[in-house]
Amino acid sequence: MTSASIFDEPRTATAAETRPVTRPLAGTVALVTGASSGIGAATAAMLAAHGAAVALAARRTDRLAALAADIREQGGTALVLESDITDERQANAAVDRTVGELGRLDTLVNNAGVMLLGPVVDAPLSEWQRMVDINVLGLLYCAHAALPHLLQAAETGPRRVADMVNLSSVAGRVARSGRGVYNLTKHGIGAFSESLRQEVTGRHVRVSLIEPGATATELAGHNRAEVLETMRTQVTGIEPMQAEDVADAIGYIVTRPRHVAVNELLIRPTEQE
Repeated sequence: MTSASIFDEPRTATAAETRPVTRPLAGTVALVTGASSGIGAATAAMLAAHGAAVALAARRTDRLAALAADIREQGGTALVLESDITDERQANAAVDRTVGELGRLDTLVNNAGVMLLGPVVDAPLSEWQRMVDINVLGLLYCAHAALPHLLQAAETGPRRVADMVNLSSVAGRVARSGRGVYNLTKHGIGAFSESLRQEVTGRHVRVSLIEPGATATELAGHNRAEVLETMRTQVTGIEPMQAEDVADAIGYIVTRPRHVAVNELLIRPTEQE
């Protein structure tokens, strides 16, 4: 059995490794939040490999610059956006700059998020606030700012369809002890996504929810030491997914033909119960 775990140093694929034979997103523009690492970085590289011009939004501009350089080296287009999406003005500015500098917006991937676990009793309120700010409010700010542009892209864009992909989690389906507020934020994303889907699907804006299980990214490392130890026991013996596995699933979602919408996708390591 492999010794890999979600706590191992994640491997990030280059744009060259994710470049497909065809480029179904050529002529489109995508904005990815939380693009400085993990699933966000892998998704941005994948979208660029599929032909989209990509706006990279996050706070760590050094990482964004390195990713943008790799995308450009492969012949793609990348725009670096230093942005803290928990600030409504910065979230709006990220969308505005994407449209202003790249010309349009066809795909929004709401990836930015944080997972801070532990019992509800005696939990630091600051952790709850941080999860609500990033996982919920940040997503809402970006969705609100992007929707007019996505609706326009669905009417006049090269593919005549637009996509919003919201990153949830297995925790958005099943509530477990020690994950109370994280469960709350991810269940909320699911409810919002389905309601919005019903509102705009007739106008060919597809709203998709993706729910990854254990994935080797930096997400777990933000927790307190005692929480990390509990998490390690929960994933023992499971070979985690890599960020590229989730990015590949997102790539499947956004490259479907106009008449096909993937509304929800649960993706887990084979060994995860």
